[in-house]
Amino acid sequence: MTDVVIINPNSTASMTAAMVQVASRAVPAVRFEGWTSRKGPPAIQGTADGDAATPPLLELVARASAEGHDGIIIGCFDDTGLRQAAEISACPVIGIGQASYHYAALRQWRFSVVTTLSVSVPVLETNIRSSGLDASLGRVRASEVPVLELEKDPGQAGSAIKAEAMKAQSEDDIAAVVLGCAGMVQVVSDVRQALDIEVIDPVECAARCMTWLT
Repeated sequence: MTDVVIINPNSTASMTAAMVQVASRAVPAVRFEGWTSRKGPPAIQGTADGDAATPPLLELVARASAEGHDGIIIGCFDDTGLRQAAEISACPVIGIGQASYHYAALRQWRFSVVTTLSVSVPVLETNIRSSGLDASLGRVRASEVPVLELEKDPGQAGSAIKAEAMKAQSEDDIAAVVLGCAGMVQVVSDVRQALDIEVIDPVECAARCMTWLT
């Protein structure tokens, strides 16, 4: 059986467990293992957090590669440390943001991203532009929901994310909304029920994309 490690660059273990559950449900033929970066910040919100999370993340990437795992998924929508991780790993490494953008583009879907805080917007816009997919982008929108609020109060957080996704559907001339945080796995169903367009869960998407590479 293919063995893939989902590495969470932040130190919130419950988020890691949720990602493994979603990935395993999406691709039951693959064995997903979750690793939490205990030395990382509790959440990654913006450039400073991403910079702090990268060195301990790369330690885990090197370990996963040395242990012979078949693939690595970086479980942060900012694709924290993705380029460096790919350079040091013997197996394929993908980010959940990267997977979502490319999947939408392959489907010829113009998409908008609904993320957490405004501080994350420039990071995501840069990642999309660096991937050459900015022509497919409607807009990167902030719901102004802190990452850890998705754990503490998923009901209220989900309502704010759903409202922003509905605005994206009505205003952005798009075919898909990408949910821009690994912690949004708990609100995917509600958002899908509220929208008439495609809703991309980045963890589910990355799990499926990894099967193309391993």
